[in-house]
Amino acid sequence: MSTRHAVVGTLIGDVTVVADGDAVVGLYFPQHWTNPDRTAFGPQVDPDDDALLTRVRLQLGEYLAGERQSFDLPTAASGSAFEHRVWEMLEQIPYGETTSYGEIAESLGDRNLARMVGRAVGHNPLSVVVPCHRVVGKDGKLTGYAGGLERKHFLLDLEGLAPVGADRLF
Repeated sequence: MSTRHAVVGTLIGDVTVVADGDAVVGLYFPQHWTNPDRTAFGPQVDPDDDALLTRVRLQLGEYLAGERQSFDLPTAASGSAFEHRVWEMLEQIPYGETTSYGEIAESLGDRNLARMVGRAVGHNPLSVVVPCHRVVGKDGKLTGYAGGLERKHFLLDLEGLAPVGADRLF
């Protein structure tokens, strides 16, 4: 089976999981900022009838219940070479820690790349699995998240972090 998707209910709402062959290629929330054309998601399938989608659903549930700190899933995100470099850096951010767009830009050799880093982080097609929620603004302030700031706050809180400015969310 090639490209297909399933809608999985989680503690933070429904997540559309898109798989292509043996790899996960997307995890999207409703009203996701960078939602690609849904016709590219392939047919909707029951995750219980697809070994990979079942695995994603189980690992998401474990993570959101605080029973898992990382994911063990085959992924194949589509993006530019720069986006892939940034996404690889996101995967290196340890559970329970954050970094900033500027710090990632510095790691890439030029702090002036912070806006481009922000764009790449915002276009991460593998929300939660590739932990873009661990990137915060300057001085630790909670900034945008393609799945919504409430979800980002939940994910950071789950990992034991108290984001600066979180009191303004609710």
